[in-house]
Amino acid sequence: MSYNGEVKVGGAPDVHELTDLIITKVAVGPMNNNAYLLRCRNSGEQLLIDAAAEPRTLLGLIGDDGIASVVTTHQHGDHWGALGEVQAATGARTYAGRYDAEGIPVPTDVLVEDGDTVRVGRIELTARHLVGHTPGSIALVYDDPHGHPHLWTGDCLFPGGVGNTHDDPEAFTRLLDDVSAKLFDALPDETWVYPGHGSDTSLGAERPHLAEWRERGW
Repeated sequence: MSYNGEVKVGGAPDVHELTDLIITKVAVGPMNNNAYLLRCRNSGEQLLIDAAAEPRTLLGLIGDDGIASVVTTHQHGDHWGALGEVQAATGARTYAGRYDAEGIPVPTDVLVEDGDTVRVGRIELTARHLVGHTPGSIALVYDDPHGHPHLWTGDCLFPGGVGNTHDDPEAFTRLLDDVSAKLFDALPDETWVYPGHGSDTSLGAERPHLAEWRERGW
């Protein structure tokens, strides 16, 4: 069956098979968080994006091959609730944005800056620092040489708008500015977007609404 990214807590994961990368999406926890397991086809190395909740579920998904690293997209607790147990069980290196790492209780091995590269086997992911939802949120971009880019946005971009900025107009403006400049201006419409909660989308589906989002203020 083809991938559609529709997953629910307690349900089966969905698998997106690319030429060089296998992406497995699973929903976990009371806030319906998405966690993503990335596997390099060439090396077999694996990376987890957001050890959000349900460590048993995540460790079962990871399997006997383990993970080399786990990236936390931002400091909110629903995105690192299982991080301690997953890291202890796998010995994975931990990555997080430099300006959010202090808010994550599991020590961060690698502080990520805007433009840094995070690798999983032969796959390179480029980090984009996005301010507004939190001070140090990061998105990850995989520029697939065999197709279109793939983008993990944490809680900074969803179908229908940017992430929650808690009625702070300055934070909203900064987040929309960063998302516009670093994601929409830099990547094509075909870019597949994997958010921190809920359904996937594409930049092309969301791009026509940027002015509407700015006008409404959320």
